Amino acid sequence: MAHTNNIDATPSAEQGGGVLPVTIAVDALGGDFAPSAVLDGVALALQRDSQLRVALCGPAEVIEPFATSSAARGRVDAHITTEEIAMDEHDPARAVRSKKDASIVVAARLVKEGAAQGFISAGSTAACLAAGTLVIGRIRGVARPTLAVVLPGKRPVVLADTGANADCKPELLVQFAEMARAYAQATLSIDNPSIALLNIGSEEGKGSELAKATQVLMKEQIHNFIGNVEGRDILDGKADVIVTDGFTGNVVLKTLEGSMFYLLAKLKTAFMATGLTKLAALVLKGSFKELKSELDPDQYGAAPLLGVKGLCLVAHGSSSPEAIANGILVGAKAVRNELTEKITAAVQAQK
Repeated sequence: MAHTNNIDATPSAEQGGGVLPVTIAVDALGGDFAPSAVLDGVALALQRDSQLRVALCGPAEVIEPFATSSAARGRVDAHITTEEIAMDEHDPARAVRSKKDASIVVAARLVKEGAAQGFISAGSTAACLAAGTLVIGRIRGVARPTLAVVLPGKRPVVLADTGANADCKPELLVQFAEMARAYAQATLSIDNPSIALLNIGSEEGKGSELAKATQVLMKEQIHNFIGNVEGRDILDGKADVIVTDGFTGNVVLKTLEGSMFYLLAKLKTAFMATGLTKLAALVLKGSFKELKSELDPDQYGAAPLLGVKGLCLVAHGSSSPEAIANGILVGAKAVRNELTEKITAAVQAQK
């Protein structure tokens, strides 16, 4: 699992000399291991952030006992729901419109109404995106929200889009770059993030028609644009933010996840093969623990949908309690560092 010191919940914004209180709405039913993994993750997040409050959304029999337990620390409000949007929902957007009392929808509505500053769910990604867009609503001037993921590597890198927009125009990618820049500033504490375009070559003029047209616009409009990077550069620390269309980004994300898990599994098999290799594994245990932590996607826990009027965090369906906790903590940090306000300002500056 990820080391908790990867997540710095200390805000830059302060109130009354202390940490700014933040309320995050949580979908108790989202994910393959819900509700237990979600509740355990909430408990971990509450332990690590003394000024965090949680608006827990789900069936009464699931959330009420937790909200009154010692794990809730008196900082969990129960919001009882009677409907659920399943992972395999045929039409998630329609479900969001019709199931007004589903846990994902109620969590998003709490953000829209100002009762929470953000919401997180490990449920259906499409339903989360629909709730963010349809319930919370887009920031004025945002053509399409973008899904951003922080990837581990030589240093953390923000990749956007990772699945919200399969088909894109150059103007969209330019806007994704500005929103992802704000996210890197708010959560990774990078003052002047470098921006790159994912392409099949580093030279100017490379790539598809979309890539070539986007490169021209980014060179003209994006501050600290460093040009193209290739797939092999993603984890090498060459840029703080890498921009691409949602189809390519989603393929990249899942390829990297699969490769990481495969690599770790093969290393474990190799070191457990003989007595001698087991001895070597014992000697290198600390180094491998460090490597696993560096490659662990649970470090940041969830991907934000950038461009909506509040924080919408999409966690992986197989999220562990650690991933849920880290997603909540990253969300709280983003709220305290005024992510939505920074994106709004960046979009307005583009006009």
